Amino acid sequence: MDVRAIAFDVNGTLIDIRTEDHSDEAFRAVGHLLTYQGIDLRRHEVRELYFGILKEQRRASAEEHPEFDAPGVWRTLVERTGTDFTRALPPEKLAALPELLSECYRGVTRRQLKLYPHTRKVLQRLQERFPLAIVSDAQSSYARGELHKVGIASFFDPIVISGDYGYRKPDARLFQTALDAFGAAGITPEQTLYVGNDMHRDIFGAQQLGMKTVLFASEQGTKSYHHTKPDHTITDLRELLHLVHA
Repeated sequence: MDVRAIAFDVNGTLIDIRTEDHSDEAFRAVGHLLTYQGIDLRRHEVRELYFGILKEQRRASAEEHPEFDAPGVWRTLVERTGTDFTRALPPEKLAALPELLSECYRGVTRRQLKLYPHTRKVLQRLQERFPLAIVSDAQSSYARGELHKVGIASFFDPIVISGDYGYRKPDARLFQTALDAFGAAGITPEQTLYVGNDMHRDIFGAQQLGMKTVLFASEQGTKSYHHTKPDHTITDLRELLHLVHA
């Protein structure tokens, strides 16, 4: 393959992450944190409000593939349930609260966070020859911290996170954002490889713009979508080195 740049999905491709989004433990923890902001809610009330506001966000979106805004969900929840005590909090504390609640919720729902085997060594080799980017469906409030935690954030520029844009893959605009960065160096979509684990969101999404694609066949993600086929399928990230002669 004539490859001059590579972009990656994250969860299910580089990072093996497991979460329990409906965890009682998580909504109890958030409820306890809210107590110190003057808000008294039981865990089931926090859960109902959280998922209800999330659905409202998506219904209000005009996007074909809407992405939610996690800090925005918590901001709305605080606005709806806040007391006089809440509103009397220092403005800087109130401004930081939605991000803090988002991180707290994600942290408690997380059950596993680790790199797939050989990820760091493969990225080190690839970085010697190619500019690398990320195009991921996630929330910046926790995705960037998770990339830092597993020690690979510094490999990528740009890092494109769907939560910053309001739409998810396979929306071509997310991939285009990475391509625009590569294009500044004279690299075309046909010279760019995208690696992901989902046939619809990743492979179909990238192919809309003419990018070459590799499906990483992890245990996560859909493995078929209409007549979509990747250029290659791998089960070990080290196979990438052979495909691009790195």
